[in-house]
Amino acid sequence: MNYQEQLTPWVVYQLLPDLQRQAVIRFRRRNDADCYVKVLKQTRPKAEFMIAFETLNKEVTASA
Repeated sequence: MNYQEQLTPWVVYQLLPDLQRQAVIRFRRRNDADCYVKVLKQTRPKAEFMIAFETLNKEVTASA
């Protein structure tokens, strides 16, 4: 995950057939993502969208 993606953790995905998903756009705030999904649903009523929060996934190893 690059720095730009860390600044915008809220991702709007379009749900595709066969359990696939496609990232549409990223936002800094959840409210912005919610508003964008409302617009998408008005312009593309048959498509399905979801919002996800993505964080940097660091591996933690225990050292003894």
